[in-house]
Amino acid sequence: MTASRTGTVGSHARSPAHSMPPSRPFPPGRPLDPESRTWLASLSSDGHVRAEAIAQLHALLLRAARFEVGRRRRTSLQWDGDDLDDLALQSADDALVAVLAKLDDFRGLSRFTTWAFKFALLEAAVKMRRRPWQGRELPLEPERWPHITDHTASPAADAEQTELLEAVREAIEHELTPHQREVLVAVALNGVPIDVLAQRLGTTRGALYKTIHDARHKLRRRLHTDGYTLEPASREASR
Repeated sequence: MTASRTGTVGSHARSPAHSMPPSRPFPPGRPLDPESRTWLASLSSDGHVRAEAIAQLHALLLRAARFEVGRRRRTSLQWDGDDLDDLALQSADDALVAVLAKLDDFRGLSRFTTWAFKFALLEAAVKMRRRPWQGRELPLEPERWPHITDHTASPAADAEQTELLEAVREAIEHELTPHQREVLVAVALNGVPIDVLAQRLGTTRGALYKTIHDARHKLRRRLHTDGYTLEPASREASR
């Protein structure tokens, strides 16, 4: 870790360190492995011991964030930036703040480092999903309606598929509220990540999931009324 990065750690970590000291350094009722006990004791201390533990933790989180950024970069077709290390550093900084704020939540169900790594992996994953959409206008209307071609299907089956898609389009247009239509089209048809959409609309992932659930329920009910048979709802819920 470079000196400049250590400085970044200090600026992020001093506030949680002194304003919200952990009230329970060790989880009650469950024995901890020695390494996890050492981490918790050091991070709950003051002065040089705590500062050194924070620097070491940040280095571990940065390693985890770099791993996740690199993994997602290899599978991303939309990435056009070269600021991967900066994104990993931001992820590690944010993960460090989250870990320090949630020390009381650690219950010893895994090693402390395994528990902490998850924060870095999550931060990196979210930032990687959001990065390709920075500065882009979100498509809230269908960029194109899907056209499914099954070359093994009979002409009759292909016609039925086309008719069903037209019925879905009509139901989206006339059965959904403007907000439901906007959210469903952005996520389901245009591939906007749900956390990106939540950030742009000033809402939460949970609220958007509820909107999508309600929209799908309306569409399923309308299509059932019109005589179309769809997948069982249990299969949709399991995805």
